[in-house]
Amino acid sequence: MADEKILQIAPDKPLYDHFRDNIDYLTQKWMGGLNRPSGVYGSDDPSVKALLEKQIRDFYIRFPELFNPDNHSSYELLEEWVMELTQDEQHLNTPIEDILDEFSRSESLYLGLLEEFVEKHDLCGKETLSYSKKVTDTFNQIIVWFTRENAKQSEYKLAAQQTMINELSTPVILLTPDVALLPLVGDIDTSRAKYMMDSVLSQCAKLRVEYLFIDMSGVAIIDTMVAHRIFSIMDSLKLLGIETILSGIRPEIAQTATQLGIGFNVKTTHSLKVAISRYIK
Repeated sequence: MADEKILQIAPDKPLYDHFRDNIDYLTQKWMGGLNRPSGVYGSDDPSVKALLEKQIRDFYIRFPELFNPDNHSSYELLEEWVMELTQDEQHLNTPIEDILDEFSRSESLYLGLLEEFVEKHDLCGKETLSYSKKVTDTFNQIIVWFTRENAKQSEYKLAAQQTMINELSTPVILLTPDVALLPLVGDIDTSRAKYMMDSVLSQCAKLRVEYLFIDMSGVAIIDTMVAHRIFSIMDSLKLLGIETILSGIRPEIAQTATQLGIGFNVKTTHSLKVAISRYIK
């Protein structure tokens, strides 16, 4: 985050005091203006609403510190707040456009406070423009900062979900102490097939199985690359001393494999039922 340290605001104690004096007003005004139907802003859960109010109040406490001549850690305070918000599950499940709109609403509230400050101190147009630019520039930088971090967290979450999906889609299930089953269901793309190679080998080695049933009755179609990957898994299992029995291959897959010249140098059965009855005594 070192390259983000650009929130350098010229200190102005009177404006800082004005913003600080209106923290409660800003919080109540913002909470009272919520009217979104979904996401964190539309939740009816009291605990979610309470946390949301705390989060926005924390922002209204930290933002004025950028104008405080006596605070030399204002950047760190705001960095901490942005990181907490981007890691919040409720905000991760809220459309980014809704979050950015709420940032803009907070900006409007601050510009309204600034207008009161200008009138109270009878400031000239040049001073007013300078203050206004400080507020808008700061919010623009915070929005860019938040959007970048939010995208990173969303990618982390998506990657974790994909890993979980891969794990659930390639379960090696023990049927007996030395016989296991790998049921394959749905589309198998190159990415999933690659994950299967590492996962299945490690699971079978850990479980110390001697026979593995690979049931493909739930797979409608596979391409050349995936087919080769599956048979590579079988060859690797053979090197580990594990015999594989392939069951449930659909006619269209068998026909495609034959046309592509992919050999079935493994034991096969018509169905998983036949495999179990034949090899489990």
